[in-house]
Amino acid sequence: MGCTNSISETEVRRGFRGVINDGVATSVMSTLTGSTFLTAFALALGASELVIGLMAMIPAMANIIQLPTTYLIEKVRVRRSITIAAAALSRSFWLVIALIPMLVPLHIALPLVLLAMVPNSLLGSIGGCSWNSWMHDLLPTNELGKFFSKRMLLATASSIPLGLFAGFFITWWEKAFPSMLLEGYSILFIGGFVAGLIGVLCISSIPEPRMSSTGNIPKFSTLLKKPFEDSNFKNLILFMTSWSFAINLALPFLSVYMLTNLGMDTSSVMVFTVIGQISSLAFFKVWGKLSDRYSNKSVLRVSGPILIGCFLLWASTILFHTPTIVIPLVVLAEVLMGMATSGVSLVSGNISLKLAPSGEATAYLASTSLFAALATGIAPLLGGIIAMYVPNWEYFFLVASMLGFFSLHRLTLVKEDGEVQERVVVRELFSEVRSGCSVSHLRKGIHDATAGLAQATTARYRRRVEDGTASSSELSFRRF
Repeated sequence: MGCTNSISETEVRRGFRGVINDGVATSVMSTLTGSTFLTAFALALGASELVIGLMAMIPAMANIIQLPTTYLIEKVRVRRSITIAAAALSRSFWLVIALIPMLVPLHIALPLVLLAMVPNSLLGSIGGCSWNSWMHDLLPTNELGKFFSKRMLLATASSIPLGLFAGFFITWWEKAFPSMLLEGYSILFIGGFVAGLIGVLCISSIPEPRMSSTGNIPKFSTLLKKPFEDSNFKNLILFMTSWSFAINLALPFLSVYMLTNLGMDTSSVMVFTVIGQISSLAFFKVWGKLSDRYSNKSVLRVSGPILIGCFLLWASTILFHTPTIVIPLVVLAEVLMGMATSGVSLVSGNISLKLAPSGEATAYLASTSLFAALATGIAPLLGGIIAMYVPNWEYFFLVASMLGFFSLHRLTLVKEDGEVQERVVVRELFSEVRSGCSVSHLRKGIHDATAGLAQATTARYRRRVEDGTASSSELSFRRF
């Protein structure tokens, strides 16, 4: 169990509860402040595709601060205090972002939002670096899949109803207070700020094992070199970097694509997002069992191609022109993305935790996070720049798919105990689904939700065409 010899078993179990509770609180914060709502907020402030790409780049590029953070952790050796302080300060900036539209003229609001995202992201990266090292020593490596699947399952379960409520709240707010749309998003961000502080309180209840003594603190340059002197871990870094670039070339723009090209409103986007989250719920436990039974790499080699294939589904929506066809395609894409993302998210972090050597985890995990984050930041910025000249997002999805398949080749060079062939994992996946994961209610819920959504969006499109308020994208593609 890592370095847990410095704390009692009771403290460890209490710490497990704190980790899970923080996961739920952080998920609530992320639901209210990120992805769909942050993108819609930026669009309401007049953001271009380039600005959307910049917003996606800032949190990723902020991870460069993990390099000096690595040395800070080795120097002061109090990861709990670093994590708590950094997380509290980082999450407080959501209150700043929420108040910006209320306190400043609109023409400078968007630059100030971008500016506030910088310390928010930098401090979050510092806390994340310290947190990863802390969890490496606290959690048993042979149960990472089971533990984090439970954490992610509970976190996702809490975000599903909240995301739906928030989406319909914004739609209602826009109709009730059309001149105060930005204030509606501010309310959500304030809620995210409160949830974030609750998460900090949960973090404060988690005990910290003593860091392994290494004698003299190695030089900063030595800390940076170590992960790259380990050939297997270097291959992992190369895979994570190429994979992050491929996926994030298009992923940050899915909300933009649905809001603009497909002409959806915020509540419709959230309905589809929730469908993906429901799918994730159905598979977290399954992927967790498989990663513990076999290996994280084996799960990645199955869930990764499924996620890449979803981009091809998104690209195919350009071929059709009616909601009755497009909606089932989007539903299928969201269901498969939820299934695949739950596996990728679970094991991509766990494989780094597992392969990082005990006592040296800080530098190893920081290196993985840094280079993956650089790729995650560069990809959407590049995508935003290209989108200014090539406005067809379908091409991004195709390119992301090709790059994703290339990056999976890099994964074959990574070695991990317990590896098996993909067909073994696929067979076990279907077995687990049949025996322990009933999807009948899931299927019925998705059918009912999408059938109602199809009827509502078709009617809304017809009304917009009749009264002359349909957007150019709606008229061009004749969809939602």
